[in-house]
Amino acid sequence: MIRITVPASSANLGAGFDALGIALTLYNRVWMEEADGTPEAPLCRIESVDGAPIPTDESNMIYQTAKGLFARCGRPFRGLHIRQENNIPMTRGLGSSSACLVAGLLGANTLLGSPLSPADLGDLAAELEGHPDNTAPALLGGLVTAVMDGGRVHTVSVPVSERIRFALFIPDFELKTEVARRVLPAQISRQDAVYNLSRTALMTAALFSGSLQNLRVAVQDRIHQPYRFPLIQGAERVFYTAYGLGAYAVAISGAGPSILAIIDRETEDFAARAEESLRQEGLSGWRVQVLGCDPHGARVEFE
Repeated sequence: MIRITVPASSANLGAGFDALGIALTLYNRVWMEEADGTPEAPLCRIESVDGAPIPTDESNMIYQTAKGLFARCGRPFRGLHIRQENNIPMTRGLGSSSACLVAGLLGANTLLGSPLSPADLGDLAAELEGHPDNTAPALLGGLVTAVMDGGRVHTVSVPVSERIRFALFIPDFELKTEVARRVLPAQISRQDAVYNLSRTALMTAALFSGSLQNLRVAVQDRIHQPYRFPLIQGAERVFYTAYGLGAYAVAISGAGPSILAIIDRETEDFAARAEESLRQEGLSGWRVQVLGCDPHGARVEFE
């Protein structure tokens, strides 16, 4: 049996819509082995080791993705035994679906003897997800800039400054990505495009170099966040609270509804103080978790 560990990810980081993402030190773990069925009657055995509600039939995304890779490689598929530990909250803008895709691809590729290269897996993951801003950091770790061109994903992963940490504000309600995408405009002005392009470049340079004074400007966005704010009840108060506690920058995490704050690593009791502040504002349904940047990305171990 193999164990696949995949980090959560936060996409966009404000202005870097569908291009920037960062891997975080919060992980899903998947144990996978081939079952002893036949190609005509493959076996499907799926368990949740932590009690999280997951599909336990062939509709399971990890199972589907792994099965698809067997077919793509022209190899007989006899089924899988999968055990899942789900620490990444689902439909909260933290890359839970990308983590499942990456786990399925990486696990199946390992069981097949690694016929696909890491670059091939990155291309396939982005194809299945539709964009690489979560799949690329989940695979590679670090702060990732990802571009799709002609079916290929071009990426650069860099470490981030050790001076910062990431505080996740996670609500008790969901927001599906397709809903959050439907509210976005079909076209934007040249001024808004330039506004976001310049801030995306500044965000990458600031996180890598530790020029933290630039983050509050770098995180500003005109392409997606203004349209998604109304979908996230309490978002304005969360932003206000995070900045009031000294955050360098605050942004919607991916499509939301979670919100990501970039904070100084020396900030003490940020999560407890933030939760208390939100409770005083009547927003008791939010929890706060402080994480680091995962530098390694998804990995496989044999057990």
